[in-house]
Amino acid sequence: MAVDLLLGLQWGDEGKGKIVDVLTKNYNIIARFQGGPNAGHTLVFNGKKHVLHTIPSGIFHDDATNLVGNGVVIDPVIFKGELDKLEEQDIDYRKSLLISRKAHIILPTHRLLDAASEAAKGKAKIGSTLKGIGPTYMDKTGRNGIRVGDLELSDWKERYRTLADKHESMIAFYNVEIEYDLANLEEEFFKAIDVLKSLTFIDSEEYVYQAQKSGKTILAEGAQGSLLDIDFGTYPFVTSSNTTAAGACTGLGVAPNKIGEVFGIFKAYTTRVGSGPFPTELFDEDGETMGRVGHEFGATTGRRRRCGWLDLVALKYACQVNGVTQLNMMKGDVLSGFKTLKVCTAYKYKGEVIEHLPYNIEPENVEPVYTEMKGWEADLTTMTDASQFPKELNDYINFLEKELEIPITIVSVGPDRKQTIFRN
Repeated sequence: MAVDLLLGLQWGDEGKGKIVDVLTKNYNIIARFQGGPNAGHTLVFNGKKHVLHTIPSGIFHDDATNLVGNGVVIDPVIFKGELDKLEEQDIDYRKSLLISRKAHIILPTHRLLDAASEAAKGKAKIGSTLKGIGPTYMDKTGRNGIRVGDLELSDWKERYRTLADKHESMIAFYNVEIEYDLANLEEEFFKAIDVLKSLTFIDSEEYVYQAQKSGKTILAEGAQGSLLDIDFGTYPFVTSSNTTAAGACTGLGVAPNKIGEVFGIFKAYTTRVGSGPFPTELFDEDGETMGRVGHEFGATTGRRRRCGWLDLVALKYACQVNGVTQLNMMKGDVLSGFKTLKVCTAYKYKGEVIEHLPYNIEPENVEPVYTEMKGWEADLTTMTDASQFPKELNDYINFLEKELEIPITIVSVGPDRKQTIFRN
């Protein structure tokens, strides 16, 4: 069986968690393939809001197996916090949650390194979530990291001490004021490690291969968004992993010819958290309205998200890089009430009009070219079928499908899993 992928196509926060939750009934296995607790996947059902950071979004379904793949980095303390919340809701995660032995572990000193590095950048900071993600991936590529499988070795604490000592010397090198009590952080860390060790560790690439061979259905869940990809995003204002389709192959050990459907998730407008270029960003009442109505605050950091009109230049690029086969449009309900909608269909770039994403999209180089469309007044949040959509919304969807040449198969009209409309 082919592995289907679900990816964000913007700068993250597109609503991936909700769609994974909705689609889980069609899959035996939900597998996270990259990122770590810098992600925040929000799910709403039965009147309750649930936020996951590392655990796959299929965990609330009894019949689904949830795999944390080798491309993920795990903070045991945050992971334990997620497990504690699941226990409060009587979710029996032990029978359905598997951890790859090749996944890397975020140490307390990784987070301290992250803070020291960001502080040293001053005004040039990139807007890190300060979760230790970057330093952990640096240790991974530098061949210094500690992996989940190392916890099964007799000398893993010696390995930990060697790496933590190295990190402390690096923190001192940055020469910034970072106050911390490592002994206190380590006490919490080692307690969380004991909890992590109570879960099932597996050789995940073999598990996924055998699952495919036996005909099980698998959905690979990405974190962050394509424009934050370490290679194809708006570098250096990116994350430290491959958030695109290629990351699923390396993050789970899936062969490229075994990839099936690629679900691309995007908002009906655009948001971004932290620093970095954003050509369609709004600084007016329209942008304020999007943020207020859409409750645009980061699920992980709580930071206010920057808001702007939909950028089709960037969206086309993300669809290309990922080989998207189906599109899911989120938060269409947030645009209700706008008399006029704008969609960026090209850039003015160094005196030339272009329709592709150039190397540099900083404001001094790029000016968005907009197509205007009539908005809609209807409240979408109570709608249950696409036949109820106002003409203006259908016009908006049809315009996007024509431009992107990919069908929009799902339209979300609210945060609850029930507020999800499938289109033929």
